[in-house]
Amino acid sequence: MQITQTVSEDLRRQFTVTIAASELDAKVTKRLEEMKPRVNLKGFRPGKAPVSFLKKQFGKSVMGEVVEQAVNEGSQKAIADNQLKPALQPRVEPVGDVQQVVDGKADLQFTVTIDLMPDFETTDVSKLAVERLTSDVTDADVDEALDRLAKQTRGYVAKPEGEAAAKDDVATIDFLGSVDGVPFDGGKGENFNLTLGSGQFIPGFEDQLIGAKAGESRDVKVTFPAEYHAPDLAGKDAVFAVTVKEIKTPEEAKIDDELATKMGLENLATLKDRVRDQVKADFTAASRLHLKRRILDALDSAHDFPLPPAMVEAEFESIWAQVEAELKREGKTAADEGKTEDELKAEYRAIAERRVRLGLVLGKLGEQNGITITGEEVNRAIMARARQFPGQEQQVFQYYANNQQAQAEIRAPLFEDKVVDFIAELAQITDKPVDRETLFKDPDDLPETVKKA
Repeated sequence: MQITQTVSEDLRRQFTVTIAASELDAKVTKRLEEMKPRVNLKGFRPGKAPVSFLKKQFGKSVMGEVVEQAVNEGSQKAIADNQLKPALQPRVEPVGDVQQVVDGKADLQFTVTIDLMPDFETTDVSKLAVERLTSDVTDADVDEALDRLAKQTRGYVAKPEGEAAAKDDVATIDFLGSVDGVPFDGGKGENFNLTLGSGQFIPGFEDQLIGAKAGESRDVKVTFPAEYHAPDLAGKDAVFAVTVKEIKTPEEAKIDDELATKMGLENLATLKDRVRDQVKADFTAASRLHLKRRILDALDSAHDFPLPPAMVEAEFESIWAQVEAELKREGKTAADEGKTEDELKAEYRAIAERRVRLGLVLGKLGEQNGITITGEEVNRAIMARARQFPGQEQQVFQYYANNQQAQAEIRAPLFEDKVVDFIAELAQITDKPVDRETLFKDPDDLPETVKKA
């Protein structure tokens, strides 16, 4: 086997590997010798068929296995001999006619391209200065949460005959939708309970039932949104023939001991404590989201090193495929975003570079500090995912049990969160009080004064 380096760049090496046809033939002969005692062929006693005959019968298939093994061994030898740390699986490309190689008429030659892990120093995370947005839970926050809970659990009673439907009422309806007079799939329902003003149906539908009375029929005219999930209906005008069968109005939402009993608690005081704890947990989660974003921003700013081109390209292709799918679903183009396609690609390539850079930094910090994800942690995350699909839990478990890539997708965010939490314990964290509205904003939507403060 001959290995020759042909490319040496900052984060990329390429080698040409050549294995003589005679060497491959010797490997084939050895493999056939090993097979010989187990082969029964007509006209020969068991295990007595000559290798020359076996080569005629099985030579090409065995040669295919030998070539595949030789490629793997050549790739690994190039890595080991040069003490390289690959960032991705090496890319192998054949040189010349592979069929000639399989036929034993030519040497095996192929190139091995290896993208390397960058060598960089991680910053001292204890010197990172990061703000954490915080907000105190007030009695008004708890009262608002209690009010939502009371409204969610309240009952409904039939409205007196002749009274019109109002917002928040539940209308029991039959409906049949059509486009250009032709009914469409999924456009029919019977005895459907629709809360008016809930936004459950497409825009404009519920508004046209306000004022309707039990026993009344109405034609509800709507336009499906341009981004509607069913492409054949997206942007189309439709008419729903609706019959209102009953109207129920919500009972008064009372916040009392009876509400607590409905929730399985002994009294209102206990319910308030539980709700306050949940609201605090929500505030803490929102605060942590902003802290995580600011830690990642600080890490990104603190590191600048070359990135493996193949890793960036793979990340960009993944992001861009999602962007294109979203634009297509919404019937938009890059111009609708106020940018050219090249400008949009440049923007998302920068995001890809950030993700790769942060992934490498977090990975190295985790390795340096012995941070790992246990099988138990992965299993808990899979169980949580399975609970999102009632009745299909077993299928979810089997999917992850049989799919290493899916398990990796579960493990990656767990690892990221664990490293971020580790950094948060060491970094210089300063609390910045903000109002609740600011706390629950998306980090990208924060005012510049809050981002830069």
